[in-house]
Amino acid sequence: MPFNIISISLVAVALAMDAFSVSMTKGFTQKGLTKSQILYYGLFFGGFQALMPIIGYFCGNAIASVVESLASIIGFILLLAIGINMIRESLAGDDDEITDHFSFKEVTLLAVATSIDAFAVGITLALLNEPILISSILIGIVAFLFSIAGIYIGRKIGHFVGDKFQILGGIILILIGIKILLGF
Repeated sequence: MPFNIISISLVAVALAMDAFSVSMTKGFTQKGLTKSQILYYGLFFGGFQALMPIIGYFCGNAIASVVESLASIIGFILLLAIGINMIRESLAGDDDEITDHFSFKEVTLLAVATSIDAFAVGITLALLNEPILISSILIGIVAFLFSIAGIYIGRKIGHFVGDKFQILGGIILILIGIKILLGF
């Protein structure tokens, strides 16, 4: 059954959920994010979500099984490392330095880790002989919007919960990594 705009929209929303969760975590742990930094999160998350299906599409069947098995491990390791680092920094006690730190390296790692599933979607689209460009653009736009929304929602939640939400944020990233690893 070929994909249609509704199918790819549902796939886009499903793919964006990890980016949304991570963005929400960043919203309540990085209190000093500027509008341009929030835009970077959206652009990186949306950009990688759009790029990965294209890469998967062109890789096709030849490497599908190998890459799919490694993708979940890579995503898990990246999110585990970032989550552990967030928890470690939170327990170190210097909340101002932790919550306001913005890093392009971290944004990139998070964007890659949350977009690995999109690579597999690209392989699937290739197998179904579906057009990749419209699908990829839609996936990227949805991830961009969900990431921006996640940060703003996280900011609202963070005000009610307090500074130790950094620990919960780290735990959330680790759980997302476990979810990716287990294939849920």
